[in-house]
Amino acid sequence: MAAMTTIELTQHLKAEAARLGFVLAGVCPAVAAPGSARWPAWLDAGYGGEMHYLADRAEAYRHPESVLEGVRSLLMLALPYRTAEPAEPGPTTGRVARYAWGIDYHDLIRARLQSLQAFVLEVAPHALVRGTVDTAPLCERDFAQLAGLGWIGKNTLLLNKQWGSWFFLAALLTDLELSYDAPQAVDHCGTCRACLDACPTDAFVAPYVLDARRCISYLTIELREAIPLELRPGMGEWLFGCEVCQEVCPWNRRAPESSEAELQPCESMNPIELTELFDLDEEAFLARFRSSPLWRAKRRGLLRNAAIVLGNRPAAAAIPALRRGLRDSEPLVREACAWALAQYPPALRGADSSPIGLETLDNGGKRPV
Repeated sequence: MAAMTTIELTQHLKAEAARLGFVLAGVCPAVAAPGSARWPAWLDAGYGGEMHYLADRAEAYRHPESVLEGVRSLLMLALPYRTAEPAEPGPTTGRVARYAWGIDYHDLIRARLQSLQAFVLEVAPHALVRGTVDTAPLCERDFAQLAGLGWIGKNTLLLNKQWGSWFFLAALLTDLELSYDAPQAVDHCGTCRACLDACPTDAFVAPYVLDARRCISYLTIELREAIPLELRPGMGEWLFGCEVCQEVCPWNRRAPESSEAELQPCESMNPIELTELFDLDEEAFLARFRSSPLWRAKRRGLLRNAAIVLGNRPAAAAIPALRRGLRDSEPLVREACAWALAQYPPALRGADSSPIGLETLDNGGKRPV
C-alpha cells in the first residue's frame, strides 16, 4: 500500500472501522486521562467495593503509556448492541442486561480490532499497535469524550446524541501520529436527573458519582460474597447486570437497533428461566455459559442472584428449585435460597416446608456461614 499522510491514514482507519461495524470512531492524543485526578478520592471513599484491581492498577490508569509504551494516538470506537426490546419476565424468570444476550462481546470486538491492527501494519509495518476492549487499564470513557464520541452522563456512562449509551467502547492504540478530533465539550444532560432518581438501590452519591457497592450490575457480577440484605429487594428481577439508568435516559429512546447477528438474544436469554439454573453443576454451567458474559459471575454468583430474584417475586413454581439450592455445595447459594424462601408466605411454602438454614441470615447477609 502506498504511503499515506496523517490525515489520509486517519480517514482510511475510520472507514475501515465503519466497515467492521463500529458506528463511532474518533481520534485523540495519548495524554493523561482527564478524569484520573478524581480516582484517588473515589477509591478512598470505598466506592470501588471489591474491585481491588482498580486500586491495584490506579497508577496505570493515569496514562495510556501503561497499555502501550510509546503510544501517541488512540482511535476510540463504539459498537452498538441495542437489538430486541426486553421481554416481560414471567413468575420464575429473570432479566439479563441486553449486552449479555449474545456471545461474549470481547471475542467479537477483539477480532475486529485485530483487523484494524493488520490494516495499520500494512501501511506502517514498523508501527506499534494494540487493541483493547475494557480489560486493559485504560479510561475508555475519558478518551472517548476526548475523541469527540460523546459526553459522560450523570450515570457515569458515555452518551452520544444518536446512539445514546447502547454501545461498547474499544480502543486502538498506536505510536503513530494521527489526525485528532475535537473533544466533546458540551454536556447535554442539562437539568435531567432521570437516571439518578430511577436507580432502585440509590447507587448515585451525586451526579457523575457512582457508589459501585450499591449498583445492581456490581452486585450481580463483581461481588463475590453475599449481597447485603438491604439491597436485595432493589435488585427486583435482575439476574445479571442492570439497565434502569439507561432505560430512563431520554437520549436512549430513539437509539437505532443493531443488526449484529452475534448480539441478538440467544434462545432463552430474554428473559432467562431461573429454576433450571439450580440443576446445573459446574460442568453443565460451563457448557452453557462458556461463550457468554454470564460466565463472569460464576455458577455460585449466578445461582445466588437467581435465588434473590425468586425471593423478590415469590412463585410456588420456584419452591422446588430453591429447596434444591438449600442443599447446594456452595454456602453462598444455600444462604441466598434460605433468604428467598423466608420471603414466601407460609401458605405458599406449605405447612411442612419451613426453609432449612434460615440461621444463615443471622449474619446480616454479609457473609454466608
